[in-house]
Amino acid sequence: MTDANSSLYERLGGYNAIAAVASDLLPRLMADSELGRFWEHRGADGIEREKQLLIDFLSHNAGGPMYYTGRNMTLTHRGMRISNSDWEHFIGHLQATLNHFQLAEAEQIDVLGFIESTKTEIVEA
Repeated sequence: MTDANSSLYERLGGYNAIAAVASDLLPRLMADSELGRFWEHRGADGIEREKQLLIDFLSHNAGGPMYYTGRNMTLTHRGMRISNSDWEHFIGHLQATLNHFQLAEAEQIDVLGFIESTKTEIVEA
């Protein structure tokens, strides 16, 4: 059992739990009528690489032992024309994923707070 002094990574359940979230979230995003365009011309290998980078990014930023080797959020998303509407759709899918795994409220608040902190680096319009 984890306590309040545990890292978010530990409170989330570690690598396997974060990987499960990524595995649930990406198909939701890809199937979304508004967001699916970001994956339209991506091969399976590119999508798997993106999923691994997402796992590494989330694990690293939650205090886990993973090292994120990807680009920063601004560079990664530059030119994608991600709008506020896209962002809101993404947050809705993230919330649905967190609810699917019955993540406790305190951890949901921490995860959503961290993700919201990246919005200015990702949203262009």
